[in-house]
This record gives sequence, structure tokens and C-alpha cells, in this order.
Amino acid sequence: MTSFDFDTVHDRKHTGSKKWALYGDDILPMWIADMDFAAPPPVIDAMKKRMDHPFFGYCLPQDEVRSRIVADMDEKYGWQIAADDIIFLPGVEAGFNMALNSELEAGEGLLIQTPIYNPILTAHKHWGLTSVEAPLMPSQAGYVIDEQALESGFARSKAFLFCNPHNPTGKVFTATELALIADACIRHDLLLISDEIHCELVFDGRKHIPIASLSPEIARRTVTLMSASKTYNIAGLKTSFAVIQDPALRQRVNAARSGLVDSVNVFGLQATLAAYESADEWRRQLIAYLEGNRDYLQAEIARRFPKIRMIAAESTYLAWLDCSALDLADAPQRFFLDKGKVAFSAGSDFGADYGQYLRINFGCPRSLITEGLERMEAALKS
Repeated sequence: MTSFDFDTVHDRKHTGSKKWALYGDDILPMWIADMDFAAPPPVIDAMKKRMDHPFFGYCLPQDEVRSRIVADMDEKYGWQIAADDIIFLPGVEAGFNMALNSELEAGEGLLIQTPIYNPILTAHKHWGLTSVEAPLMPSQAGYVIDEQALESGFARSKAFLFCNPHNPTGKVFTATELALIADACIRHDLLLISDEIHCELVFDGRKHIPIASLSPEIARRTVTLMSASKTYNIAGLKTSFAVIQDPALRQRVNAARSGLVDSVNVFGLQATLAAYESADEWRRQLIAYLEGNRDYLQAEIARRFPKIRMIAAESTYLAWLDCSALDLADAPQRFFLDKGKVAFSAGSDFGADYGQYLRINFGCPRSLITEGLERMEAALKS
């Protein structure tokens, strides 16, 4: 079995990397959800092979890509979909905005679970919708649903923009929780838009469950959004897909792309195919490395910063840190950026109530995590 290297630090400065360019050369970036690992060798090899055919015009997804996704959904999740259920998109964000544009009218309620990824938090603004928030609650067992708040939110909404695995908490919703959500969407006649982009990055032996796979009833009202981009670190290739099993809903959502959302990238399609066909062993080793990073980060946060609260992520490569007890004069993100030269995602980006939180990307060689922690220590000592 080939052993893959996740420890080497690659120099990404001056390569057009948004992660490494935004804050400047003296800042260690641990913010945007972009891992500091090279893409899987099978993906790189497939792209090199595609380069040998020197034509890069407009493209259509080939049948083999669709067939591979259909097989992947069955193999990984026991979810039976058809090739025609798939719509290719340049990004998950484009997908959920297409669905909102297609199915909701201005003023209608859009339910979300805070804290939440900023494009989901702000999606209602693009279409004149009313944001309805049902916060997840921290507990000793991880983040949990406040069932009363969620039920109240369903009653005031027309759609639920769901995120599972959840960004930024890393929560993986259980079968029981998913059944509760599916039942409520059916009872309240809601559209369900499920962002499942981190579905292949679940830890500790957990299994991701696509919510649309629970029953034909929930499948008929669900737009599921997925991509190889996060797991295989190919987000810049701008290729994602929606799975919409109801033909009428699929036709309406696809029509909403007109004049706004173009076709996907020819290299993105090739990379997606190669990732699902040939990179599963790389993914398995990646997950083991990320689990180690998460455990290392949690232990070091507890040792170095006992006032910071971190609930271990069940998935993704993102850690959600409560820094309230540090009692900083500035927001934590600004404090550590200015004083420690390390860039995290600001908690306020994930909801108005989270200004004292940080999101840390631990999808990097472990030595960079150590460096980030040392910069945090130096900032607090200063």
C-alpha cells in the first residue's frame, strides 16, 4: 500500500492562493477552508494526461462522470440515484442560490442553523428573504439541536438551508436527528437544501447519511449539494454538483441558472472523476491524519489555553473555538492577527452572536498547527 505524505510543508506564497495571499507574507493563514496538502496523485496524473489533448473549449460532463457519481453514492452511502438526477455546477454556493431563486418569493422565511458558514448566513439577502435562525447548542456530547427552536423555525419558513456535516462546528447529524428534520420539512411543506460538501470527511468511524436517502417523501423536496472539492483539495477547479431526484424541481432549479451560472471547468470534471475512481486510499489516509490533527489541536488548546473552549469536530478540518473567557479588548480574530501574525476566520462571520469565537483550519501539516499555537501564545503574552 502506498503511504502518502501529509507532513511536508509546501510553499504556496505567490502562487495566486487566496489563503496565502490575502494577509501578506508575514501572516500564517489558518482561515479559509482550503487544505495545505497537495492534491491526490491520481488526480494530478489525470490532469496531466488531459493536458496532452491541447483543446480546452467549452465542455459537457461525460457519461462516465455521471456514472461514477451514481456508483459512489451507492457505494459510500447506500443511496440510489440516477444519472439524470445530477446537475453540474461551478460551486455549492451557486447551487443553493439557484434553488432559492427558483423556489422562494421575497419576504418568505429561510431557516438556518447558526453558527453557520457565511454564504449560508447571508444567502437570504440576495433574494429578499427573511432569515430565521435556530442555533445549535453546545453540550458535553457535542453540538445538539434545540428541538423547540427548530420547530418554531420550521413554522415560520418556506425553506431550510441545511449544512451536514456542519460548518463551522464539524457536527455530523445522526440518523435520529435527520429523521426529525425530514419529518418537519414534510409536515411544514418546506423545500430542503442540503449542503453536504464535507460528506467524505467524517471521523471516528461515523457514517455520513444524505438526508434525501431517508425516504422518497423527503427526496422529492430536497436539493442535495456535493463536490469532490473539499475532500480532495481541488476547490479552485470550480466543479460541484446537485442531486435533485424530483424531475419538476430539478427542471425549475436548473432553469434558474440562465444568464447567471455557466458550465463547469473541463479540468474540474476530469479531477472529480479521478478523485472518485482512484483516490479513496489517499482519502482514508487523509482522514486518519486529520483525526490526529484534531486530537493534537484539542490537547494543545487545553494545555496552553485553558480558557478557550473547543468541542472536538466530528468531521471537516475545521475547529470552532469559544474565546469568550480570554476577555480580550479586541475580537479574537483581530487580536491574534495583529498581535500574533496568525489569521483565523472571525466568529462574527458565522452569526451575530459569535464575535468571541474563532474558526481554525487544521487541514495542514502538523508543524503549521504548532506554529499557529506558538503565535497565539506569543500574542497573549504580549
